[in-house]
Amino acid sequence: MITPYFLENFWGEKNNGFDVLYHNMKHGQISSKELTDFIRERSVIEEAYARSMTKLAKSAGNFSQLGTFAPVWDIFKSSTEKLASCHMDLVRKLQELIKEVQRYVEEQAKAHKKTKEEVAPTLEAVQSIQSISQSLQKSKENYNAKTVEQERLRKEGATQREVDKAGVKAKKAIETYKSYVEKYASAKSDFEQKMAETSQRFQDIEENHILHMKEIIRSYSQSVEETHVQIGEVHNEFVRNIENTSEESLIQKLSESKGTGKERPGPIEFEECNTAIATEGAKPRKRKTFGIPGRKKDKDTDSTESTEVETANTANGAPPGYYGSIDIQNANVPQVDAEGFCIRPEVNENHPKDNSFYSSSDSEDEDEPRKFHVQIKPVQPNNGTHQNRANIDELKASIGNIILSPSTSGQMRRNQSNDELVKPRGSTPFELSNNDLLFLDPLNSASGVGSSSSVSSPAVPVPNRPTTPLAAGALVPPPRPSSRPKLPTGKLTGINEIVRPFSPPKASNASPPPTAPLARAESSSSLSSNASLSAGNTPTVGTSRGPSPVTLASQDALPIAVAFTETVNAYFKGADPAKCIVKITGDMTLSFPMGIIKVFTTNPSPAVLTFKLKNTSRLEQILPNQQLLYSDPSQSDSNSKNFWFNMQALTSYLRKASEQNPSASYYNVEILKYQVLSDGIHSTPLNLAVYWKCTPSTTDLRLDYRYNPESMDSPGPLTNVQVLVPVDGGVTNMQSLPNSVWNSEQSKCLWKLSDISEKTDNEGAGSLRAKFELSNGPSNPSTLAVQFMNEGSTLSGVDMDLQGTGYRLSLNKKRFATGRYMADC
Repeated sequence: MITPYFLENFWGEKNNGFDVLYHNMKHGQISSKELTDFIRERSVIEEAYARSMTKLAKSAGNFSQLGTFAPVWDIFKSSTEKLASCHMDLVRKLQELIKEVQRYVEEQAKAHKKTKEEVAPTLEAVQSIQSISQSLQKSKENYNAKTVEQERLRKEGATQREVDKAGVKAKKAIETYKSYVEKYASAKSDFEQKMAETSQRFQDIEENHILHMKEIIRSYSQSVEETHVQIGEVHNEFVRNIENTSEESLIQKLSESKGTGKERPGPIEFEECNTAIATEGAKPRKRKTFGIPGRKKDKDTDSTESTEVETANTANGAPPGYYGSIDIQNANVPQVDAEGFCIRPEVNENHPKDNSFYSSSDSEDEDEPRKFHVQIKPVQPNNGTHQNRANIDELKASIGNIILSPSTSGQMRRNQSNDELVKPRGSTPFELSNNDLLFLDPLNSASGVGSSSSVSSPAVPVPNRPTTPLAAGALVPPPRPSSRPKLPTGKLTGINEIVRPFSPPKASNASPPPTAPLARAESSSSLSSNASLSAGNTPTVGTSRGPSPVTLASQDALPIAVAFTETVNAYFKGADPAKCIVKITGDMTLSFPMGIIKVFTTNPSPAVLTFKLKNTSRLEQILPNQQLLYSDPSQSDSNSKNFWFNMQALTSYLRKASEQNPSASYYNVEILKYQVLSDGIHSTPLNLAVYWKCTPSTTDLRLDYRYNPESMDSPGPLTNVQVLVPVDGGVTNMQSLPNSVWNSEQSKCLWKLSDISEKTDNEGAGSLRAKFELSNGPSNPSTLAVQFMNEGSTLSGVDMDLQGTGYRLSLNKKRFATGRYMADC
């Protein structure tokens, strides 16, 4: 039985022992999670080491297998593979241990929640005795003051009425004082009884917690120890194998595998020359001269064969001397120049012998230039087919319209002012440098986007046929009427009006929120989300107040700013709302002024920054920054969640940020990320439905859209609205309402629309229409992409409130933008 230390050491004058013990219990959960993180990190290290050892074993297997040392590499390979296996076994054990610790964390959270409910009466007793103690002290001071006043009047000879009046007050003060003494006695008795029970309960919880943690550590150390034993065995086996591999065995193995035979050369005796046989068998021999191609050769009177034979052999595809002597006349292998035409040697009809490349004459003057008779013939293609060549006019017409397809390793694209090396499409970051969808590939999130007028865009594959430029002035749009525009007859007809079953219904009384002046609330690192397509470089709205960030005093309420940035991804399929797929994510960022760092560093214990995240019932998942934030998982309110900062970690983070960028006025800290519960098409700010009608000669396109204010927490206008549609089939002409831009190089149509809200035409509903004339139809219906953003609102409605004192919220910014927002027919 452990000594009841908690029972003896957590009383004190202010009765704060209960609060200290309760928070100590909550710190147990933090310790459990940190132990989980430690074991997980060790598992990651072991797995990386095991993979590296496996890679090393494979490399040992690929080392040279030549020489007497080659068999030793097999020993290295086997030993290294076994070491990698030992570390992978430890990884599996640690992963199982992590699961066990996570189960304990869940059980611990449930036990703490139950304990919190059970010790609630003790908390009431603590609050009661603290309140009564304060009232008792005040009544005592009042009693003393009234008694002293009565005695003073009596000594100074005041009237009896004044003395009696002071006596009544003193008597009343005595009664109040005595009543509080009695109340304190009762509250003290109740407090001592409940505090004693609760202290022992807290100590029992800590004992069980420490025992369980030690058991986890024991399992951890046992797993590591077993791995070390296995590693030791592998090492001992390696040493034995090396010792057993003697020098003699290695040399013997090489001799047996690479030996060339055991028979030594026999003796050769001297034989006398037989002149008759030697003279009879002697024959003239031809000797080839050694020549370097492209260089003149000296005459050799003994040579009966020219070095031109070597050149001819080389022309047959083999090195000189590989095939021996080749009959060049009968080989039918003509020499071909760089243009693909045959080159034939000079033919002398009067001397047939000269038709050969052979020469037996010793009187030939090799200093004279050699003459050839050249007969040009078109080379025959290998596949047996023959293509007619175009005339000069056709070649010029074709060359003028050639478009080079992109290569896989990058290509050179000519810009207006200089030549720029364009990277492959796969390595281009996904961002909008000028908020333009024209160069966006809606099916490839990694495709680059840029301006066609300033920076070369990543190449997009285009057909290899010549393209026909669109005729200028082919479409003159009519003046826009006050109602929904009607299409001219025969122009953009082909897709009938279809009532889109949009949902949810529109609210007529909603209006966009008023915009506030811009505020200085962000430093060089933007508060916007990286997942947003266009929110990065857009001005933000909000209000700001308070002192300059460089003039903060420790007694001031420290100003901080918060930004909520959300990204909506949606995929619409036809006109069926049930097929709409939606995913909404967001992040929360806090911005701290530069002066707050000095306040934190000069104050050894700054006030704990605590905040409440509101409307969390609309969130599917919350991922806080575990290095900076603490939270209570046992909170009962499902629509809010309390967080508080690890002030030491926050101070350290801000200090490092200021050292890296000392000139910044504000420092941004990403606090948490979250995913929003989505309700299909009801959660999309802009409902879409696309219709295609494709024929061999034309393609008709219609996109219906409707503004959905119900998806937003505070309905506001959608800005920077752009729609991009790829159209294939060789577009030769385009008509559209409203007007759009056609890019012939990329075969894409781009609409740039004004803001969409309930205050625009048809309460934010409308249609985009286009008719494309084709030269190589029909077109294939493609996926279109849409971009927009909103300042001043979010889709989730998540918000935050600061808790406690010492801080104030100077700015609250909200925004959302599209990620991958697409529609198919």
